[in-house]
Amino acid sequence: MNDQWIEFADQIKRMYGKNIVPLHEPTFDETEIKYVTDCVQSGWVSSVGSYVDRFERDLAEYTGVKRAVAVVNGTSALHISLKIAGVQANEEVFMPSLTFIATANAVSYLQAIPHFVDVNESTLGLDPQKLEEHIKDIGEIKNRQLFNKQTGRLIRAVVPMHTFGHPVDLDLLLEVCEKYHLVLVEDAAESLGSYYKGKHTGGFGLASALSFNGNKIITTGGGGAILTNDDQLADYAKHLTTTAKVPHKWEYVHDEIGYNHRMPNINAALGCAQLEKIEGFIQSKRDLVNEYQRLTKDMLGVKLFTECDYAKSNYWLQALFIDPEQYKLDEILAQLNGEDVIARPIWTPLHLLPIYETSPKSNLDITVSIKRNLINVPSNPLRKGV
Repeated sequence: MNDQWIEFADQIKRMYGKNIVPLHEPTFDETEIKYVTDCVQSGWVSSVGSYVDRFERDLAEYTGVKRAVAVVNGTSALHISLKIAGVQANEEVFMPSLTFIATANAVSYLQAIPHFVDVNESTLGLDPQKLEEHIKDIGEIKNRQLFNKQTGRLIRAVVPMHTFGHPVDLDLLLEVCEKYHLVLVEDAAESLGSYYKGKHTGGFGLASALSFNGNKIITTGGGGAILTNDDQLADYAKHLTTTAKVPHKWEYVHDEIGYNHRMPNINAALGCAQLEKIEGFIQSKRDLVNEYQRLTKDMLGVKLFTECDYAKSNYWLQALFIDPEQYKLDEILAQLNGEDVIARPIWTPLHLLPIYETSPKSNLDITVSIKRNLINVPSNPLRKGV
């Protein structure tokens, strides 16, 4: 047993005033109860209703994009974002290996192939410079399209994921996309409330995906949204996510294979209440960074991960880099969880999973290093009722 980590766990319990501290949990008050009750009493609880319309408008306004389309979860949002961006079967899509599995699964739903690229240690997200170096090794341009010389497949798009709310270097990534004819689709599932050089994440790609799972910065229980600045694509996304039904007062006519992905009104009611309070949630998260800096400043071999100079992060999850020469990650995780302070490792890199081990990939040394060195610690907002 390491006394330093026992003391760390005790300080976290005192900070939260709890004997059991979860990794992340939602914060609700009377506003959520009011809106959900109103939704139930209206009888409009399914995939149409005033709260769905309001939530989409509020999301678009908050993120600074033209349109938002609310759906059942973040994975569905990314799936449809990729589809409306033109990704087709047997095409490749660049993405980080260090991401939640939904990023790759959404590509696989389209029968396309994830192509894994290394990340940058300062952002935890896809590294544009390494992406370009990899493209120079394996890519060739024909008829203004990028092909993988090794597989012969067209490489259609790139999907950066803003890890734990920290934006990737979007300017440099956009340059790479333009140079090599790639469509940018942002996986912004974790970055609602995060900004890159003053502009909200999710507004840089042709389309982007948000998540409102129960552990996200705001929650609709389950839910997600597609963001885009293209009205035509937004209309198409809404059409696809409502089973591609052609509008008619009574007839059931569907003009292509669609998806039953629309967010229910009752979930949107919860989202409207949560979105009203997001600035308080984020400020509380940023206050939490200061608390963790205080708790870790004298801990040997521990470094708190913080935002880049160009970014304002929502700090969805707090992350610690651990010196592997001083500690074993599994032992730290066992100690903290044994003290009822819930901590987790970062995801297993996707290229190490049997289902994706044959996918094309670049050198992934930084990805593997971060997996060995990083843990997430409790990241609930410090203040209730915000």
